[in-house]
Amino acid sequence: MADFSAAAKPAARPQNPNFSSGPCAKRPGFTLDALKDAPLGRSHRAKGPKAKLAEIITRSKAILGMPADWRLGIVPASDTGAVEMALWYLLGARPVDVLAFESFSEGWATDVVKQLKLPDARVLKAPYGQLPDLTQVDFSHDVVLAWNGTTAGVRFANGDFIPDNREGLVIADSTSAAFAMDLPWDKLDVVTWSWQKVLGGEGAHGMLALSPRAVERLLTYKPAWPLPKIFRLTSKDKLIEGIFAGETINTPSMLCVEDALDGLRWAEGIGGLQGLIARSEANLKAVADWVAGNERVRFLAETPETRSNTSICLAIAAPWFTALDAEAQAKAAKAIATLLETEGVALDAGAYRDAPPGLRIWGGATVETSDVAALLPWIDYAVDMVAQAF
Repeated sequence: MADFSAAAKPAARPQNPNFSSGPCAKRPGFTLDALKDAPLGRSHRAKGPKAKLAEIITRSKAILGMPADWRLGIVPASDTGAVEMALWYLLGARPVDVLAFESFSEGWATDVVKQLKLPDARVLKAPYGQLPDLTQVDFSHDVVLAWNGTTAGVRFANGDFIPDNREGLVIADSTSAAFAMDLPWDKLDVVTWSWQKVLGGEGAHGMLALSPRAVERLLTYKPAWPLPKIFRLTSKDKLIEGIFAGETINTPSMLCVEDALDGLRWAEGIGGLQGLIARSEANLKAVADWVAGNERVRFLAETPETRSNTSICLAIAAPWFTALDAEAQAKAAKAIATLLETEGVALDAGAYRDAPPGLRIWGGATVETSDVAALLPWIDYAVDMVAQAF
């Protein structure tokens, strides 16, 4: 192996090396003292704890600018649970188009085709770094997509491709988009996310937002398959309204609830949604300025307009790397990520296991742009050091 101490190391280091794409970095200045008011040992159904759950819903809707006639509820099992609830409860009434262009959207395609076994399902695919051909989407069908591909660093630039007069529902997994991107609420019908992404909350809890059209589907369509209690949003042909007022289906962590509220209050204090977006876009710009003219790396997302400002995915473009076979590329990319972690400048920065070998730098609002800027020379250093071993 090469001597990784042979070259001069960059002088500056990130103050916070947490660049994981989930769970993500805590907000700047966070300490455990922020959780001192958590009602530990209390029932989540008691007046005080239930009020805190309801507060998450109201603050989230306000920050996101969600339309007043939408429902928002806290559901089990993080974003995954929220998406699964939507798929299993709403699909089957119409044919389905699934847009699959990275690992999580591929997972939703697997659910639709192999688990739900919907006969009129189409999977519109694209390789990592690209979006599917949007002209092929049939909006008389229900449509399932990830608004931001967390493992590919590719996002939808806007909702212009979705017609106002669509007949089907649009179900958008937005776990790494909510609170970092302007979501076109008039173009979507189901939006999901989790606490542990843009606001840096703890895991295990999901958010499920339903448009009036989605609620109408819930009340007028019954799936042919049984639904477990953990998925049920209706009872006796009526919406279970309590779910959208802080009455959770199962027991939430009140410690995580307190943490989520802390993140929401922080978001309000920095200017709400636009403040959050500005911080995240500044992180993307820092990376983009560095990538421009850099022969070592490139964005995995091929089109600038579709590059994510949260899950910033980088491919290694150095000639020595691209000359390697696939197995050696995987080893080299892992060595780069390991070196960054060993130096304590970037933790959990390797590409997702199903993605092409490379790096993934979380650029959500809880990450300081100064830390991103301090990390970038270290990536140059790591690529050059690992080159000596390959």
